[in-house]
Amino acid sequence: MKQAKVLTDAELKRVLALCVTMQNGKRNRLMLMLSHYAGMRVGEIASLKWADVLDRDHKPKAMFYLKAENTKAKEARQVHLNAKLQRELTTYWAQLDRLKKLERPVIESQKGGPFTPNSMVQAFTRVFDAAGIDDASSHSGRRWFITRMAHAGISPKVIMELAGHKQLTTTQRYIDVSDEQKRSAVEVL
Repeated sequence: MKQAKVLTDAELKRVLALCVTMQNGKRNRLMLMLSHYAGMRVGEIASLKWADVLDRDHKPKAMFYLKAENTKAKEARQVHLNAKLQRELTTYWAQLDRLKKLERPVIESQKGGPFTPNSMVQAFTRVFDAAGIDDASSHSGRRWFITRMAHAGISPKVIMELAGHKQLTTTQRYIDVSDEQKRSAVEVL
């Protein structure tokens, strides 16, 4: 089975910029950022409530736990939010025009309720299609997250834990390697 495309920096920038021009663009932008910058699966993103990601003062948490029932492995795990993602959550929360309630989904469907994982997969597909990016899917962000950390020299054990994998071999399958990286590697000899 072919793996989801790992977006280049230019492609990710283009997709995020395109989001703001689309219907539900701010919501879609946050959805994409949770995938790319937190490495979350669609089912995990769909399950998020504001109470999971905001503290009592309605500020984004630097770290929160996904409940076991909301993860693929059915085990609770930590999710760490970098400063960029925390700013995006703050901006999105501030612009919500409906009642701000912590028990509401972070990413709401047009009907006002939570997304199903399947409908979120379709939303990702619509965004990537609109951006003209072939072979990208809802899993592209997760692969981007793992690949970027691996190429930045982050410990494989840390990446494995952030991804919520039990085996390092699973994490390694997510890492994308470009032809340019291969050419550079042989030049060090």
